Amino acid sequence: MMRLRYLLPGLGAVIVLVFAAGALLAHWLAPYDPAAINLSQQLAPPSAQHLLGQDVNGADILSRLLYGARISLLVGLAVILTSAAVGTGVGLLSGYYGGWLDVLIMRLVDILLAFPGLLLAIALVAVLGPSVGNVILALAVLGWVSFARLVRGQVLSIKAREFILAARTSGQSDLRVMAVHILPNVLSPIIVQATFSLAGVIIAESSLSFLGLGVPPGTPSWGAMLSEGKQVLLQAPHVSIFPGLAIMLVVLAFNFLGDGLRDRFDPRAMKGF
Repeated sequence: MMRLRYLLPGLGAVIVLVFAAGALLAHWLAPYDPAAINLSQQLAPPSAQHLLGQDVNGADILSRLLYGARISLLVGLAVILTSAAVGTGVGLLSGYYGGWLDVLIMRLVDILLAFPGLLLAIALVAVLGPSVGNVILALAVLGWVSFARLVRGQVLSIKAREFILAARTSGQSDLRVMAVHILPNVLSPIIVQATFSLAGVIIAESSLSFLGLGVPPGTPSWGAMLSEGKQVLLQAPHVSIFPGLAIMLVVLAFNFLGDGLRDRFDPRAMKGF
């Protein structure tokens, strides 16, 4: 069990690195233009020329997967960075000052959590229109609340400690206390939360693209590739299988990596093994 606990995070890290390298180097790794159309080779199965086959337009699936990884990486990192920045700031203020500000912020968080996340994202993108920027905005609208609740809870447990009281007694400003003494002590759970959240963002982006509400039509996206493949699932299953496997592997990898980071930053999680 102990060996498996270390093996899975390592495997997750390797898959994430391969995923990131494929996204960043897609221009050089992709064997064909992902937008090239070859109707004479529609739904061609995997071959020596096209390792993963061709889709409904005759485009090379491997090339589209590599370029689609860029969309997932861009959306995932943008949403997580935005959500973590906003949520951390809100959580620090809420936990540190408490009182009416804490009540107001937490009630806002409760209201946002009352809405199903994906349905709210669908509604926002449907109003704003499909684009990468609008997908990022829609997913970040709810993404920050989990970070805010996490940071608030951490701040409530830290601000009563002796070193925080000493810093405040010495005349340091609230901003300095939060930035220098509190924030470094809550970075570990934020990193773990961000890793787990990345998996959720990738699924959400793929879901929006699958519904036609993600990236513009024609842009390589794993969710859009799944949507195209569902029409020919029995005739050419490879069109859906490979983007589905890509989503599954990356989501599992981020979850394995998140488990490893949680164990690394929280020794109490290792008790009993």
